[in-house]
Parts: sequence; structure tokens; C-alpha cells
Amino acid sequence: MGNGVKRRWGDRSDGRRLRSLDAYYGFMPLIMKSRNDAFNFFSDSFEITEIDKYLREKRLAGSQGLGILHLFLAAYVRVVCRYPALNRFVSGQRIYSRENIEFVMSVKKEMSASAGETSIKVSFKPSDTLDDVYHKINAEIDKVRKQARSTRTDTAARALMRLPRLLLKFVIFTLGVLDYFGKIPRPLMDASPFHGSIIITDIGSIGLPPIYHHLYNFGNLPVFVSLGAKRKALELTPDGGVESRKYLDYTVVLDERICDGFYFSQAYRYLKSILRDPRQLEHPPEEVTPDID
Repeated sequence: MGNGVKRRWGDRSDGRRLRSLDAYYGFMPLIMKSRNDAFNFFSDSFEITEIDKYLREKRLAGSQGLGILHLFLAAYVRVVCRYPALNRFVSGQRIYSRENIEFVMSVKKEMSASAGETSIKVSFKPSDTLDDVYHKINAEIDKVRKQARSTRTDTAARALMRLPRLLLKFVIFTLGVLDYFGKIPRPLMDASPFHGSIIITDIGSIGLPPIYHHLYNFGNLPVFVSLGAKRKALELTPDGGVESRKYLDYTVVLDERICDGFYFSQAYRYLKSILRDPRQLEHPPEEVTPDID
């Protein structure tokens, strides 16, 4: 493991087992056995009037294509830096802490109805800034769209789909068993769009409102975020006037087994504070909070 953490028996290649959790939390994965037994969901919006101005400034300064998606993910990385329990996952009915923040996203190879779709996976460190997030995401998207090359996910999917259906069904079952015990080979883990910290879809980019997307029982993704389209609202000002403001709606579906509701609420408040002042994402955090043992 990284960060000076020594690997122990029971750890996985993608996370370390948390051994000092209260018995209550350790018991929850035994009662709620799948992610779809244990998901909670909510929706909210945040004002982007000032954020839009800030992003325009950044684009004029050279960060072409910088958008809400980059900003939201950079904010999420900063939240995990302070609230590392958001980067936990449940696998094999045990709770683990992930070292890096692994973001999964589906992308169209071309912006057309007939174009194929693939997924990218990008790994972040808790200390990453907005610029780090911007460059890492764009590098992966460029590989898919500009070089027209297959991702690791495409290659693995094509190899599996060559198998007869009954054999493929057995292989998927075997992968599920291996995943339960944390024994999936690391190259397959890196290619899997079902293993990571958070999966996000930006359907606002095609003009749609956000959806509530289910979590996958296969793999270990604990959070699914959907970003919707921008909208305008007319609001009263303190002096009785009316002004137009911009908002962006989003939905979150999350695995409640990774931490408690109070912890989620504190992390959520911190996320909102970052979105009100995104300039703080230009600099690394002063401190990175480690998860418990």
C-alpha cells in the first residue's frame, strides 16, 4: 500500500480492510448484502452564476474546455481529502478504505447517436488541485476521442464477449467470487468500470436533467453522481428587485454502509462551501486527513 501503510492479511489490491470500525458498521454489510439493498439518494442544486464567471476567467487564461465537470470532481477530491470515509467501499461483506480516488465516467467516442460508448477511469490523489484534475481527465478523454484507440475496458469486454454464453456466464460468476475475496488480477481491476471511488455522468452536456442512477452490485463503486443541465431562475433581491441566477441540479446515489449520516452531512456542507469559493481548489490542501486503521 502507499503512504507508508503496511499491507496486512485481509487487505485487497485496491484497498485496506478497516479493522477498528465499530461493530455496528462492521455488521451492516452482513444485513444489507448488496449495494442496491443499501443505497440512499438525494438531489440538490448549486448556484453557478459566479462559477461560470470563474470558469470563463480560467479558460481565457489557457485552460480551454475547463467546465463544471472538472470543477465538481476537483471539489469532490478536496472533500475526500478532509473526509476520507467517502472513499471507502464494501466488498466481500467487509469495509475497505481506498488509497487513491478513482473516478469512472462513460464517454461517447463521437458526439453522434451512432457513435460507440466507452468508459474512462482516472486516478487522483487527495492533494490534487483543479489544474491536476483538469489535465488528468482531458488526457484520458483525448486518448479515446482523438486517437480513436480502444480503452482497457473495451479490450477486456471484447475478449469476454467472444466466449459462448454459458462459458461467459461462468466466467462472470468466477470473477464475482474472486472479487468477494479480493483476488481479481490487478490489470482486470484497472480495466473494470465497476471498481472505483465514484462514477459520474454529465447528462447536462446533452441538455437533460439529472437522473437517479442505480449502483452496481458487481464491483465496489459506492457513489453515483448525475449532473444535469444549467437552468436560470428569477429571484428577489433584498431591496425588492429581481435578478437572474444560474443553477445546476444534480443527484447522488450512495452506499450508506461506508459511513453514517452525520458524516455524510458534514462532507456535504464542506462540498457546498468549496463550490461557493472554487478558487481554493487552485492550491493543494494544507493537510490530508487519513482514514482510520
